[in-house]
Amino acid sequence: MSNASDRLIEAGTPAFRRATLALFAAGFSTFAVLYGVQPLLPVFADQFSVSPAESSLALSLPCATLAIALLIVSPLSEVFGRKPVMTTSLFASALLTIGAVLMPDWHGFLALRALTGLAASGLPAVAMAYLSEEMHGRAIGLSMGLLIGGNALGGMVGRLLAGVIADHASWRWGLGTIGVLALLAAVAFQFGLPASQRFQAHRMRWREVPGTFTHHFRDAGLPWLFLAPFLLMGGFVCVYNYIGFRLLDPPYSLSQTAIGLIFIVYLAGTASSTVTGHVAGMLGRRKVLWLAILLGLGGIALTMAENLILIILGIVIVTVSFFGAHSVASSWVGRRASSDRAQASAIYLCMYYLGSSLLGTAGGWFFLHYGWGGVAGFFASLYVAALLVALRLTRLPPLPLS
Repeated sequence: MSNASDRLIEAGTPAFRRATLALFAAGFSTFAVLYGVQPLLPVFADQFSVSPAESSLALSLPCATLAIALLIVSPLSEVFGRKPVMTTSLFASALLTIGAVLMPDWHGFLALRALTGLAASGLPAVAMAYLSEEMHGRAIGLSMGLLIGGNALGGMVGRLLAGVIADHASWRWGLGTIGVLALLAAVAFQFGLPASQRFQAHRMRWREVPGTFTHHFRDAGLPWLFLAPFLLMGGFVCVYNYIGFRLLDPPYSLSQTAIGLIFIVYLAGTASSTVTGHVAGMLGRRKVLWLAILLGLGGIALTMAENLILIILGIVIVTVSFFGAHSVASSWVGRRASSDRAQASAIYLCMYYLGSSLLGTAGGWFFLHYGWGGVAGFFASLYVAALLVALRLTRLPPLPLS
């Protein structure tokens, strides 16, 4: 009879390819559904007569509902299983996205966007827990990087399609296309992901649920790892929320299609998350995280230039920095949490999406009052704080490979 370690998925095996491809598709779907609206924020501001900060609610609201729901949904995966919860999440968020394009008024549209975030919550934390349980220690960095790479590609394709189609047809056609693609990704996930081998569903004693979350805050490193995504994602989403407003105005006066094409730089995020995750697995996360964050500060400085090429280069560097740092920090959480990994992942991602929601909307205030310089300064303050967190984490002793 084989022991549990024999059933761990090793890199390069057929099971590894099936699992990572299925989760790549799931990450693609979730990020396309959530962030496909981002290049459309100027369109929403114009068509619904709302401010830039109000238009950002199309993104901030689903991120907020997702963040809160993560803390509820992750314990449900202990009862119903990892794969069923993730599959239900993918199908529901795809169908709600299709429904949102049919809403005629702003408030109805926002209501369905909020429900979309609620539905999407079933995938992120549970996916991280699945990888932490099923992957060998030597494979988890690469597999987590590929999952986040799917996030990056979904964010890129969703934004690109929405921007281009909005320019040539309407934003409703653009967002509807994303919903259909998300539905196809859900089908691929259902048939592709291997069933859990090292997890068994069990009855949840709901009185004990708070304790499965709070004990993580007694760890020496996890509270700092939970703070990092709040700061990193908050700064990152501000860049993408408001760069469109800047580039639509003179002296650039770019079209919606051209702004959509800028999101091709998300390919850099796909590559950086995979490469950085793999490098961190070999060299140690303590040595890589702070360097990835420092890179982002250099990128935001470039966006202050007037030259369009330098602005785009700065966005590329910010994107590489964010996805690299996120890959390292998220896999670190999965390795450091010795129990209740779904809950640890849920806390991490709750902070991640709260950063997107709260700080992403706050960036609109800085843009309204101080223009792009205000957004860049806000980003820099968040990343300096994240850098201090990363340097604090370098004091932690390395975990053994398992």
